[in-house]
Amino acid sequence: MSVSFIKDNDFKGFVTALIKSKPVYGPVAKRSKFVFGRLETPEELRLDYDVTLLPPKKLFFPTAQDLVRFDGNRYEGCIKPEEKVLLGVHFYDVKALDMTDVLFTEKNLDWNYMAHRECTTVVASNIQAAAPRSFWASIAPEVKPKGHDAFLTKVAGGYVYEARTPKGEALLKQGSFAKASDAQTKEAQKVNEDVLKKCPETLRHDAKAVASKVRGSFKKEELWAKFAEDCFSCGSCNTVCPTCYCFDVQDAWNVDQKSGARTRYWDACLTEEFAVISHGAGAGHNFRKQRGDRFRHRFMRKSVYLNEKLGGPACVGCGRCSTACTVDIADPVRVLDAVMAA
Repeated sequence: MSVSFIKDNDFKGFVTALIKSKPVYGPVAKRSKFVFGRLETPEELRLDYDVTLLPPKKLFFPTAQDLVRFDGNRYEGCIKPEEKVLLGVHFYDVKALDMTDVLFTEKNLDWNYMAHRECTTVVASNIQAAAPRSFWASIAPEVKPKGHDAFLTKVAGGYVYEARTPKGEALLKQGSFAKASDAQTKEAQKVNEDVLKKCPETLRHDAKAVASKVRGSFKKEELWAKFAEDCFSCGSCNTVCPTCYCFDVQDAWNVDQKSGARTRYWDACLTEEFAVISHGAGAGHNFRKQRGDRFRHRFMRKSVYLNEKLGGPACVGCGRCSTACTVDIADPVRVLDAVMAA
């Protein structure tokens, strides 16, 4: 597809035109942090952000999502996707979207997710500031992001815009773009190569070696119990993770006891009740009752179990879990280094 350039002075007009044409979501400031939110003005857009509190998957897989409303024998679906633009996604979050795309489309396609995904134009952007606990440069660098429609890179005097799909190409008509020069294209490439050297944390072992070692540590229960010794089982590491996709589905009835809604909520495998199953008649069993079992399960999922299906580990190095963990025990770099050394 094409490679274009837009001047700094014209970029605000481009974002303004996008906002007028359809809903646009992008990184915005929230106190001292950043979140993906709907843009009302171009000034709200913060492409200099380091990482957002929650990943952009929340636009396609909301924290609480009504699936069906019912009234007696009548029912109707609740999914009403809207055409929109998601602007300013870092490459590691694009890789995470690639993974959730696979997980929500294998076997039985999850239309509640894909309906929102398919009607969204995703414009990725270069990383201008690295989050303090991130390690995206060193985890599975051979897995490249592919689920975006365009890539925007800040260079001297403006932005280089690489359209990757017809949807990304279509946005060019909203701004005063010109064909990028060879020098601008090379500068953009260098900007994206140089930022990889600024990632603050480094995973020192490749994904294949990590997977083998972590799988081999499954029966070292004392090791996993030690890792999880201070865990509150709050599930914060799950909640902020861009590749976690577990959910719970609950029905809620109105006071008439005829009508209500079926809703799904994000779930978290680190919480105590996640693995409780019913035996009927009020009886139940928790097959991951110990904190160490739940902690081990999370790392098995992220570094071993899904690798073949996803082409690499189910972790993109955003560092959100490290930052969100109240007692600072969730950092994948520290845990995996310790497993490799054990």
